[in-house]
Amino acid sequence: MPDLSLLSFLAIALVTLGASAAAITRRNIIHSALLLVAGWAGIAAYYLWAGAEFVAFAQILVYVGAVSMIVLFAVLLTRLGPGDTAPAPDAFQRAAAALVAGGACFVALAGAILTSPLDLPAAARPPAVAAAPAINVREIGLALMEPAHAAALLVIGILLTVALIGAIVIASIDRREADHSGEAAS
Repeated sequence: MPDLSLLSFLAIALVTLGASAAAITRRNIIHSALLLVAGWAGIAAYYLWAGAEFVAFAQILVYVGAVSMIVLFAVLLTRLGPGDTAPAPDAFQRAAAALVAGGACFVALAGAILTSPLDLPAAARPPAVAAAPAINVREIGLALMEPAHAAALLVIGILLTVALIGAIVIASIDRREADHSGEAAS
């Protein structure tokens, strides 16, 4: 009977890779953004599976929460006409270059993984080092909420809010200008 841990890893990998592959094949950018959220959630599930709870929760908060909302706002605030979705003249050459670069990265990573000594004999292992201190998510959260870190968190929140409000103002100014130019042409 297969190991339950291996089956859960394979399920997480299948969902993550499937959502990511579907995201890059969709023509509708909203669907792609939502599938990207599923891919990021799959990465967070991998972090949970690996025992890195804090990183998983940070992944959920930052990518699934904040970055996905900013991507969706940016997509919804920009309007594309039907003619704007036509592929660029050099799209095929860029896609071919991307495939070559991705293939080179895959070959380099696969070579490094396949040539690494994963199961060292006991004599070849490095000497034991002191065990890392056990720390839980609550302790990390408390350490990050010290006065210096809390101020940085507030500044980042204010910066993101100002950026989002600025994007809305810029989009609304463009919309008003387009409305007025349409009225003048009539």
